[in-house]
Amino acid sequence: MRTAEISRKTKETDITVRWNLDTAGIPVVKSGSGFLDHMLEQVGHHSGTTLFVECDGDTHIDLHHSVEDIAIALGRALLQALGDKAGIERYGFYAVAMDEALARCTLDLSGRFHLAYACPISRDKVGDLDVELVEHFFHSLAENAKMTLHLDLERGENAHHCVEALFKAFARALAMAIGPARNGSKEIPSTKGAL
Repeated sequence: MRTAEISRKTKETDITVRWNLDTAGIPVVKSGSGFLDHMLEQVGHHSGTTLFVECDGDTHIDLHHSVEDIAIALGRALLQALGDKAGIERYGFYAVAMDEALARCTLDLSGRFHLAYACPISRDKVGDLDVELVEHFFHSLAENAKMTLHLDLERGENAHHCVEALFKAFARALAMAIGPARNGSKEIPSTKGAL
């Protein structure tokens, strides 16, 4: 089973993440933010994995530290659970329509970090979450998972729909990338022999 448990404790947050990539379970998320809980539940559900996230953070200041540290822990858990990545598809892509919003995610579990984020969202806040933290979340996750991640918001008016479509597109693209190689190969999916 491809599983990982990451604990991260700083002066600002105390986080536990458990991620099982091989079973589809009900996500359990307590991030300190109602809206972020909703988004992380989408990641667990739409990636077909079992995700547990618990964070005790300094939300009396704002959500920045909690969002960043949860993303760091998630990235590290994903990297650890994937191991040498033998037998996986490696690449993933998905487009999600949520009413008027259309989001696209393309990713590569390459072992190299890069984030391209082109997601103009007109509002500053969705629920209790600053919209600027959405990009920061994906940056921290991709950096710690050593992933190349492209996120594009093609269109959208409702900020909730826009952000949720991004998280769902990411989850579905991730499901493809961590799934078994379509050609049935059990090898590491790189001509270099390592990722």
